[in-house]
Amino acid sequence: MALKQVFLGILGFGAGSMIAAGVYAFLAITGVFTRLIGKTCTKERILLYETLIAAGGICGNLSDLYEIPLGFGSFFGPIVLSLFGIACGVFVGCLFMSLAETLKALPTVSRRIRLSTGLPWLVFALGLGKAAGSLIYFFFSLG
Repeated sequence: MALKQVFLGILGFGAGSMIAAGVYAFLAITGVFTRLIGKTCTKERILLYETLIAAGGICGNLSDLYEIPLGFGSFFGPIVLSLFGIACGVFVGCLFMSLAETLKALPTVSRRIRLSTGLPWLVFALGLGKAAGSLIYFFFSLG
């Protein structure tokens, strides 16, 4: 029985490591990190970025595995949750734009819908629609 548990632990750790490596490779290939570093002009702090990316992955895994209660209370809890949601939304938006830029999809889309100006407004409108849908979904307890 103990040998089976050890084998399952090693197998689970290996599978999790491979998935995490794939996710980070995907993020690196799409250029999310390099794009953010270039836009913020903070290339001299590359070691800090690397450390925080690794720490974020480790903390995310630990909080998912052990479900650590953060204990922000009933007042600060919604505030922290809102800030976390905004940060996740910004990251997903950056990931989307980096992926679209990597695939060179935006010029193709703009040519197909004959959009010569206003592409940033289109992306902004898509983001607002997504945010509005999420707010309606969560505030009216549709889930």
